[in-house]
Amino acid sequence: MNYPIWEVKGIGLPWVIGIIAIFHIMISHFAVGGGLYLALAEAKAIKEGRANWFPLLQAHSKFFLVLTGVFGAVSGVGIWFSIGLIQPEATSTLIHNFVFGWAIEWVFFIVELTSAAVYYYTWNRIPAALHLKVGWLYAISSICTLVIINGILTFMLTPGTTWLGVVGSGHESSYFWNAFFNPTYWPSLVLRTLVCISLAGVWALVTYSRLDDDSYGNAKTQLIRWSTKWLAPAFLLMPVTFLWYIMMVPDANKHLLELGMASIGQGSFTQVTRIALLSVMSTSTIAAVAYLFAYKFPKDFSPSHSIAILLLALAATGSTEYAREAIRKPFVIGSHMYSNSVRVRDVAKFNQDGYLTHSMWTPSGPSVSQHELGKAMFRGQCMSCHTENGYRSMKRFLEGRDAKAVGNILSMLRQNKSDSPYHAYMPPLVGKDEEVAALQAFLLSLNQTTSANAVAKR
Repeated sequence: MNYPIWEVKGIGLPWVIGIIAIFHIMISHFAVGGGLYLALAEAKAIKEGRANWFPLLQAHSKFFLVLTGVFGAVSGVGIWFSIGLIQPEATSTLIHNFVFGWAIEWVFFIVELTSAAVYYYTWNRIPAALHLKVGWLYAISSICTLVIINGILTFMLTPGTTWLGVVGSGHESSYFWNAFFNPTYWPSLVLRTLVCISLAGVWALVTYSRLDDDSYGNAKTQLIRWSTKWLAPAFLLMPVTFLWYIMMVPDANKHLLELGMASIGQGSFTQVTRIALLSVMSTSTIAAVAYLFAYKFPKDFSPSHSIAILLLALAATGSTEYAREAIRKPFVIGSHMYSNSVRVRDVAKFNQDGYLTHSMWTPSGPSVSQHELGKAMFRGQCMSCHTENGYRSMKRFLEGRDAKAVGNILSMLRQNKSDSPYHAYMPPLVGKDEEVAALQAFLLSLNQTTSANAVAKR
């Protein structure tokens, strides 16, 4: 516990990041694919003499600038703010190891924001060829941000054996490229690029569905059909790329998916598998709706149709990102740092010296109660995933369990054996006997059970 713990009642810490991240991903991936979309659409309009496309593309570029430059940037800052409070140890690791990468990404991000503004405000004010170059500058800089961010995100699942081999030596940053081009880097980059391309088409449909076809000749019809085609690469290539990605995921993480898939016949699904299936179903529905309503009948394509596709895209994107985060369990950085910020190499030290011993944020002194120590253990080791009485409520989970039952659960978590039902999902419980006893007493108090004497006799 090198940092104080931020407590969020009700929804808990994971969903603070999740809610911000899902919307940010929808916008940030559009920022990448949408830049490529505008550049290619303008180039096509110039080459084929489609002058009636320009007013629609200008309207779309305004929507693009507001959504990505305002909401995208604000939600991006929100992610930094939330992860800094919720996972400060992991955030510190990412900053120290990838400080060079973050610096490059921010340079491209500044170029991206600047060129997006210049692109919109120079419509019909500079030569078409120069305006198109500004569009390509934005497209290239936004793609570069994806290339960099992807390396850092995939590192969290698969840091790679080379980087893990030097952890704790103080030379981790010297292996920047080994960590950056980690085992899941390339399949993830292809997957995210396909998502960016498809979201460019989805958000374009939102813009064009609000326009009157009669005011622009047949431009609306042409652009809706052209935008629908942007969804095709994802639907055709994503299954193959996803299999490639899964092949590169460590076996221990794939187990979370395989467990649910193997038990489908018995009607038992893991949470990860349910989320993955939701992603597949929503993606398939998008393909059907886009073809039947947008491509086949573009003149009748309305804002309600585009919002339906957008909501399906939100479900597909959100569920996919949720599954990606979930298969990292029980780590926040694979094989290095558990989801409660305990480093793998520190487990033995915490068991010997105590988890709360060296923390300046832990209440100390002769007047500190066992309840306060137990709550400190809960905040440090459990609250990254659980709440007292909200999302993943410990109160509901432990309802009706006595001191012995709770003690058995804590014992299994502390031993962390490979055959434990919690091994694949939860970090090991660390700390000295008296700290674990204090946690046990605190957990029992959540349901106001009177087992303090039983705990004290142990």
